[in-house]
Amino acid sequence: MSQSQPTDVNGKPYNRGLMVATLLIGTFTTFLTQTILTTAFPTLMHDFHINASAVQWLTTGFMLVMGIMIPVSAWLLSKFNVKHLYLTAIGIFFLGTLISRFAPSFPVLLTGRLTQAVGVGMSAPTFQTVMYSIFPPEKRGSAMGLAGIVIGLAPAVGPTLSGWVLLNHSWRALFSVILPIAGLVWLLACYSMRKVLPTTNPKIDLLSVVESTLGFGSLLYGFSTVGDRGWFDPIVLATLALGIIFVALFVHRQLHLDKPLLELRVFTSSEFTLSVILTAVAFMSMVGVEMVLPMYIQTIRGESAFHSGLILLPGAIMMGIMSPITGNIFDRIGAKRLAQTGLFLLLVGTFPLITLTAETPILFVTVIYTVRMFGITMVTMPVTTAGMNALPANLINHGTAVNNTIRQVAASIGTAILVSVLSTVTSSNAPAAALRLTAPLRYLTQTADATVAGYRAAFVVSLIFAALGFALSFRLKNDALDGGDRA
Repeated sequence: MSQSQPTDVNGKPYNRGLMVATLLIGTFTTFLTQTILTTAFPTLMHDFHINASAVQWLTTGFMLVMGIMIPVSAWLLSKFNVKHLYLTAIGIFFLGTLISRFAPSFPVLLTGRLTQAVGVGMSAPTFQTVMYSIFPPEKRGSAMGLAGIVIGLAPAVGPTLSGWVLLNHSWRALFSVILPIAGLVWLLACYSMRKVLPTTNPKIDLLSVVESTLGFGSLLYGFSTVGDRGWFDPIVLATLALGIIFVALFVHRQLHLDKPLLELRVFTSSEFTLSVILTAVAFMSMVGVEMVLPMYIQTIRGESAFHSGLILLPGAIMMGIMSPITGNIFDRIGAKRLAQTGLFLLLVGTFPLITLTAETPILFVTVIYTVRMFGITMVTMPVTTAGMNALPANLINHGTAVNNTIRQVAASIGTAILVSVLSTVTSSNAPAAALRLTAPLRYLTQTADATVAGYRAAFVVSLIFAALGFALSFRLKNDALDGGDRA
């Protein structure tokens, strides 16, 4: 590949800068939709006369479909011209956004959201694989740093943007904002995208697709409903058991197929395996706190959803600023020292959360959350890039699919554990119901104390995740390119 004038697989030159810009705008737009509806849930419940469990499917269903689509993405990238695949993905996303914008009922809105998720589940692995493949090894850290801006910043900005839009407009405006940008990305992709990944003609193993869908779909559903139902709910236990069984069957089948749907032999690389584990642990700590901390801000501190988003916004901005910087640093020193420093900052930023009270200054909460996000930025993309560098070129698309799948599952697991610990500790410390009548003020005080205890316990779990990641980071190699494919 010529750095001055890159060429596609057919030897034709293309504008790499324009392609990267198209991918970055497209990914920011699609990832933004993951969290943009969260703030609008109360409004949607009122407009469609539905309860909290029903409206939650707009997010839970979205994540489920994404999780199901990602394992299939490796086959799609091997089979189809990446330009046609990306145009199809953005087209499906646009259609889903259009359906959601004009949805006359909740089932239609949910259909639109699930359609969006199909497009995101196809485009996200495509984005990461292309970003990794079109740059030489010594520039991949910087490239993945750019990717980290949109992957980390967009979901974090979603609730704040949503709250601001809803101050003056209806929930439909959230989709109105997305529509023209998605249309622009599709038009840009028609001109800028090229076939930069080689294709073959692999046959799809339908049984693998079924096992993958049932396995990862059941796991994601089970973990995403633990917060509402609890760990011992029959539906939760049944879906988790079903997920484990079908994932085991899926893994067994992939290891015995000549042309697997998802090449799990990527785990024969110890560096890649360690990178996946570290990234998963970092995401478990990050996503769990991103879910629980706004609940603390709103329920304990009495702030609105919009203001809770503003409180966490500096952390999101920090991630956007630092992602390209950490990418450049990775290209010079590798992942080990970056990851160790980042996970140490994650520890430092998480420890104060276990001391939160109802009077903790909001500015303090904002600062420690920003420190956490600073640390996470030094871990996720550099470690992921180091792991991908350890794989041969023909396994990059499979590595991307594996990484994204495990990241989705880890995020669900982390959120489920933190929310369940929060609920369990709060319930176990709650005052007796009779106290409400005999001493109502003491009842309110003890209820608030029980809730704070629940949040503290949840943050202790997040601290354990961070400590585990910090310990594992010492096993990373010093050079990001050690053992990797430099071609």
